[in-house]
Amino acid sequence: MDEETEIRAQLERANSLLERMLAEVAKTPSTHAIFVDAGYVYAAAGRLAVGTEDRRAFDLDAEGLIEAFIDKARTIFADSRLLRVYWYDGARRRIHTVEQQSIAELPDVKVRLGNLNANNQQKGVDSLIRTDLESLARHRAISDAALIGGDEDLVSAVEAAQGYGARVHLWGIEASDGRNQAEPLLWEVDSQRTFDLEFFKPYVSRRTVTTYETAGTPRPSREDVRFVGAQIAAKWLAARGRDALVDLLPGHPYLPGSVDQELLVEAEKLLAYSLRGQSDLRRALRDGFWEHLQTQY
Repeated sequence: MDEETEIRAQLERANSLLERMLAEVAKTPSTHAIFVDAGYVYAAAGRLAVGTEDRRAFDLDAEGLIEAFIDKARTIFADSRLLRVYWYDGARRRIHTVEQQSIAELPDVKVRLGNLNANNQQKGVDSLIRTDLESLARHRAISDAALIGGDEDLVSAVEAAQGYGARVHLWGIEASDGRNQAEPLLWEVDSQRTFDLEFFKPYVSRRTVTTYETAGTPRPSREDVRFVGAQIAAKWLAARGRDALVDLLPGHPYLPGSVDQELLVEAEKLLAYSLRGQSDLRRALRDGFWEHLQTQY
């Protein structure tokens, strides 16, 4: 076989291999994932729907909202399958709150936690988003990423994913005035989409607090409140497990802010009575909570 014939044979083999590879790629469905910066969603949706960013002032139906995001992605990426939804939030010492745990239990949802500092500001969330976006794009696990966030620090995450061939689509929440997404982030993404008030209305509602003055409920005794604290502690322990208890005990007699807030909200529901401004009853509530946990250690 002369040299020209050998070269022609090699080219034919290479073309045949390339055709087979292209045929396999054509049969492989596109895959998308949704990346949600929960801090941005709570702040922007709360401000849009009820006029406040304070999470304590409103309830957000995270399960319903996640399903709405999935449905929207199903329409936009019509020929693609969902890998999963990544939900990024902050928590004290990265211990899931009750709400975060319920979100983590949803199908096709992965909760990733950064930390909360003393001012309740998220730390480490942007780096988690970058790590996941870059890793999934590098391994060709996704072809498209829907990113719901607004922080300029996410620019590096977008660039990293695009560097491996993934397309990044920025989804935002309508701002009542100006913008709530950084311009450099808007410049870098492959497409942009904004959701309006009508989209969020079904999932955000102002939280109401039942009080003594409005409801006429008698003031509970310290023992009643202490007992409720113990009830909530039993529920908390059943949901979190002993590992969470071991992490919590060194902080006694203080509770992390997120746990203390959950304890207060749950107690007010059970008592049908507001404990805001009732320092003696709130101390009794925490005492009952701690006493039950310590008996279980």
